[in-house]
Amino acid sequence: MKNKQKPFKQYIGTKGEDAAAGLLRDRGFNILRRNYAVHNVGEIDIIAEKDSEIHIFEVRTRRNIGSYPDSAESVIRKKRIKVMKTAERFIAEKGLYDRNVVFEVIMVTHDAQGNIQRIDFVPF
Repeated sequence: MKNKQKPFKQYIGTKGEDAAAGLLRDRGFNILRRNYAVHNVGEIDIIAEKDSEIHIFEVRTRRNIGSYPDSAESVIRKKRIKVMKTAERFIAEKGLYDRNVVFEVIMVTHDAQGNIQRIDFVPF
C-alpha cells in the first residue's frame, strides 16, 4: 500500500496549527482540544485554557505574498458564527458556563517553502 502524502496546502495548514499550539503551550496555555467538530455546526482549530478563561482559536496559515488580505480578514462572518455555535456546544458539553470565553484568530505566515515566518494573535 502506498503512503499518500498530504497536498501542500493541507500540510501547511497542519504545520501552522502545530506551530500555533506549540506557541500557546510555551505561553502557558493548556490545550483542551484540537479540531473539535460538531456535525452540521462547525469546527474549532484549538480550544485552550489559561487563567480560568477558555480561549477559542481559529488558525489561518497563509503565505507572505504582500498585498493579499491577511489571514484574519479571511475569517468571514459566516465562519465566525459557526465557530461561536460550535464553542457553545463545547461549553455545554463540558459544563464550563462559569468561564469567560475569548475568541481569537492566530495568523501563521510562511514563505514559499512552508517555513513559518511569524505568528500573530488577532481578536476575533
